[in-house]
Amino acid sequence: MNITIDVKETESVLTVKVNGEIDAYTAPKLRETLFPMSEKEGVKMVVDLSEVNYMDSTGLGVFVGVFKNIRAHNGEFKIIGLSDRLQRLFEITGLSDIIDINSQIEGGVQ
Repeated sequence: MNITIDVKETESVLTVKVNGEIDAYTAPKLRETLFPMSEKEGVKMVVDLSEVNYMDSTGLGVFVGVFKNIRAHNGEFKIIGLSDRLQRLFEITGLSDIIDINSQIEGGVQ
């Protein structure tokens, strides 16, 4: 179970591309990467999960924590590229009501 996290920073947005599975073993690496960036005042972060094929509650916890941190620092947080399975996970937990989620992949068909 591996995870790769690619961070690209443009002048105004941090784009984080995650590839692999997010679970109890890989979530700490994701947290270590995202949390320091989420503490910057006014940060705008977009997380692309189009290459994530599995996520459990540990992963959800990481995103809730990052979301709260970014909001506390007057920033913006968005998750894109969710598969139908991950979209449903966010909907069942009610997180789709509080986190900006866009399941459409640009140029892709789902």
